[in-house]
Amino acid sequence: MSKKEITVFWFRRDLRADDNAALFHALSEKENVLPVFIFDKNILEELNNAADPRVEFIHNKVLQLKKWFEAEGSSLLIKHSTPQKVFQELTSEYQVEAVYANRDYEPYGRERDEKVKKLLSEKKIDFHTFKDHVLMEIDEVLKKDGTPYTVFSPYGKMWRKVITDDAFKSYDSFGHIASLYSCKPFGNTTLESMGFKKTGYAIPSDQLQNEVIVEYDKKRNLPAENGTSRLGIHLRFGTISIRKLAKKARLLNDTFLNELIWRDFFMMILWHFPHVVDKAFKPAYDLIEWRNDEKAFEAWCKGKTGYPIVDAGMRELNETGFMHNRVRMITASFLTKHLLIDWRWGERYFAEKLLDFELSSNNGGWQWAAGSGCDAAPYFRVFNPELQTKKFDPKLNYIRKWVPEFEDFVYQKPIVEHKFARERALNTYKKALDKAKK
Repeated sequence: MSKKEITVFWFRRDLRADDNAALFHALSEKENVLPVFIFDKNILEELNNAADPRVEFIHNKVLQLKKWFEAEGSSLLIKHSTPQKVFQELTSEYQVEAVYANRDYEPYGRERDEKVKKLLSEKKIDFHTFKDHVLMEIDEVLKKDGTPYTVFSPYGKMWRKVITDDAFKSYDSFGHIASLYSCKPFGNTTLESMGFKKTGYAIPSDQLQNEVIVEYDKKRNLPAENGTSRLGIHLRFGTISIRKLAKKARLLNDTFLNELIWRDFFMMILWHFPHVVDKAFKPAYDLIEWRNDEKAFEAWCKGKTGYPIVDAGMRELNETGFMHNRVRMITASFLTKHLLIDWRWGERYFAEKLLDFELSSNNGGWQWAAGSGCDAAPYFRVFNPELQTKKFDPKLNYIRKWVPEFEDFVYQKPIVEHKFARERALNTYKKALDKAKK
């Protein structure tokens, strides 16, 4: 009996059928397109928490997609395995004409795709990838000499100069639904069967109100206000289209669009300089003699530092999986400068807790705060939590929400004095940088 001919569309961090670049190309160029999603054991086994709301979020979205495809007479094949094993099975069971997917820019994703591409090429199967997760990728925004930018301002100027209207155009996947593979519904994979459980976390809506974008430049730095989009998790897993969001930002608020350009920038940095995952972008900063006091780190994690704005941010993170972006900068500066704890410790904690964790932006933000990254804040810039509070939470509404006891005698005394901590940080950083010059 001859194998059934199919083309595979591989869902990854693009969990939507609408305006999906690789899905559009698969449906418009091929027939019998079978959508596949893999709960990658290589990734899931690295997670420490069985009640990880991000896995639950992905699981819910995948089941919604499956239901949608089944309404169109097809289905979504869901696997809990390693990508290589899944494609070995698929190519044994079906005559696979080609595999389509959207590009991944993270080191693990690139390594995974190379292995799958090699496996497929040995079977004479093409592996097609497309830009979908960002607006401008890899080598689309470069200096005149062909090298990547490492400072945001010139990158942003060039980004705006070279981008065209085509980058904002949607892909009409729905117009080619007839190309889906007709089949009976496949079985479901449960959270429990993968070793995870439901969390009950409240996930922010994927619907963005226009007024949030319109007021973004005025309210984005005020943690007590509803002034940010809260769309991070949806961008991270592709449940919304970056093109549609950017198109709206382009019309309504340039400051909001600039944040999306920052996202492209950090993704490009990760692609060109993958060493930033575990090393400082600027090598000299790996010579810093971090104190790495575990008790101080625990106090920071629990929101018990005695600095209300820092504690409010950490408690918000621990309870909701979200932290306001301005407060992310304040808490990161406090950990690296006031406590002299390695930015990698903080980055890992955020990676574990943030619903919207994205490697490139999280790494870029932490290295910015530590002074070790590309286009970083100068090492001698040490955020003063008290001044940050006066500027961005002057009525203390944000602090009162998360640290209601901050004015009581029971509240934690500051674990370190600001002036002392600042001078210690400056001396420690200067010592490392002087050492690097020798």
